[in-house]
Amino acid sequence: QVQFVESGGGLVQPGGSLTLSCAASASIFSFTTMAWYRQAPGKQRELVATIDSGGVPNYADSVKGRFTFSRFFAKNTVYLQMNSLKPEDTAVHFCSGARGRDDYWGQGIQVTVSS
Repeated sequence: QVQFVESGGGLVQPGGSLTLSCAASASIFSFTTMAWYRQAPGKQRELVATIDSGGVPNYADSVKGRFTFSRFFAKNTVYLQMNSLKPEDTAVHFCSGARGRDDYWGQGIQVTVSS
């Protein structure tokens, strides 16, 4: 069973930065796609960013130009660098990976943007 463990969340002021990490218990080479999602209170889970096996990232319009999705194969870890954070970025953020027919999820980590 694959496990993802997110870290790096917390409270930050508007305009600030955070970097989320997601450590996988399996080689991240094995995943066709990896993604970050988020879910704000009372809202549906939304896709934030994806990265394919070739390393090409895609971003939701709401975060484009502010967030960067990257991978570090030696540590089986992916990252979401979040800059210029806004209150509307407040949500539980989840790491996800697709491998074959299966999708794997982390437990989620809170990001709160508030003054």
